[in-house]
Amino acid sequence: MAAKKKKMYRVVFHNQSKVYELYARQVSQSDMYAFIEIADLVFGEQSKLVVNPGEEQLKSQFGGVSRTFIPIHSVIRIDEVEKEGAAKVHLTDEKGVVTPFPIHYKPPEGVSSD
Repeated sequence: MAAKKKKMYRVVFHNQSKVYELYARQVSQSDMYAFIEIADLVFGEQSKLVVNPGEEQLKSQFGGVSRTFIPIHSVIRIDEVEKEGAAKVHLTDEKGVVTPFPIHYKPPEGVSSD
């Protein structure tokens, strides 16, 4: 009997003037309206000789975080992948001005918009 592989997701999203690329084992729609929940963040195993400064920055930023919630309008894409890669942070432009596409979400029936 073959061992069942755990699912792995690559989540790419905007945060201020940067694009983050994280790997996680769990991604789902959050109970908080218009947020995506990302849990079980995974960072690649680093050799002791080579250090990836981008991944180290993310490890320190998300160290101790069990779950993070990303606004749905910030998500660029979510991919199910075979294995994790290096977590990355990219600058989106030199000025640091990113205007997300305006999206208006209609709350589901029975949910108050207050």
